Amino acid sequence: MAAASRAASARHPGSAHPSQSILTIDLGAIAANYRLLRRELAAAACGAVVKADAYGLGAARVAPVLAAAGCRHFFVAHLDEATAIRPALPKAAAIYVLNGVLPGEERLFRRGGFIPILNDLSQVAHWAKVARAAKKTLPAVLHVDTGMSRLGLAEAEAMALAADRSRLGGLDLRYVISHLAVSEEPSHPFNREQLAAFARVRAAFADVPASLANSSGIFLGPAYQFDLVRPGAALFGVNPLPGRPNPMRQVVRLQGKILQIHEVDPPRTVGYGATHRVAGRTRIATVAAGYADGWPRSLSNRGSAYLGDVRVPVIGRVSMDLLTLDITRAPAAVRPGAVVELLGDRLPVDDVAATAGTIGYEVLTRLGDRYHRVYRGHLPRKAPRR
Repeated sequence: MAAASRAASARHPGSAHPSQSILTIDLGAIAANYRLLRRELAAAACGAVVKADAYGLGAARVAPVLAAAGCRHFFVAHLDEATAIRPALPKAAAIYVLNGVLPGEERLFRRGGFIPILNDLSQVAHWAKVARAAKKTLPAVLHVDTGMSRLGLAEAEAMALAADRSRLGGLDLRYVISHLAVSEEPSHPFNREQLAAFARVRAAFADVPASLANSSGIFLGPAYQFDLVRPGAALFGVNPLPGRPNPMRQVVRLQGKILQIHEVDPPRTVGYGATHRVAGRTRIATVAAGYADGWPRSLSNRGSAYLGDVRVPVIGRVSMDLLTLDITRAPAAVRPGAVVELLGDRLPVDDVAATAGTIGYEVLTRLGDRYHRVYRGHLPRKAPRR
């Protein structure tokens, strides 16, 4: 039988964005996740990592919610990220730049009151030189590599600085920090190795507060928490305890708009590469989400969505702007303009990531700007100034 198609303008009731899929971000859940993590702490303060635009969810919206929940320590990767969130935060909030300070950035760091995380001896020497030239004491954080082999001073370099504090002249060391590599695996021996290495450095800087734990590291217990913890992904609903129930609330819900519905018969194929051939008469929904929107192409022929209470499979390849679903089992009354759930309580970000062969971090940070974004929950009208 020849294929018959039924298409209509994909309008969502009350929406000014009729063809866009909808990304809902629950700010109340982010605040609740922050409070939950803080309750896990013995004595440490709880910061927040809001790099990569708060893991793709909008740092200018997320950061003030965390500030209202009590957060006073914010971590970003780049100077531009620090500049972007400064107007959204209380004046007293500390903003730390993980990639450190590079030549040419000194004035912006000082003007914004940003705190560089110094990752090598050249950054230490440079920032100390800036402090001496300005005849001011400038804040800084010392990052020690205890096993990640990415950024950070070698342990021997940190010990040398501890032995010769003149090299740190002009610097107000706010923290000594490191980063855990396998904290999501509590029994992994490398956690204890890193803790021992960090304890040696911390002993050499006994007068400086310390920070080691990320999201999963918080759940390793008080020994790993020190004076400040730095959760990131857990704030946004990613499970910090893989293999165990997720204690965090889900933050994102992604609803894909159905643009068109086809009814096709064998031997019709679906999508690029003709990778799926229908076995019987099939209703196919074409949805406004693709890899240009951050929806993983690796979900081709393996992902799924919910249409009402019916779980429906992705068939064919995910393309740049579109994906296709087999909705044969869904109610016949479904029309273009309806939405399917791609992420949500029934399809948590970690589960979708596992199906895609990646991690929840990547799924979140790739969610694109073409979705119509809806923020739910409390959003302070103005950042409090303290």
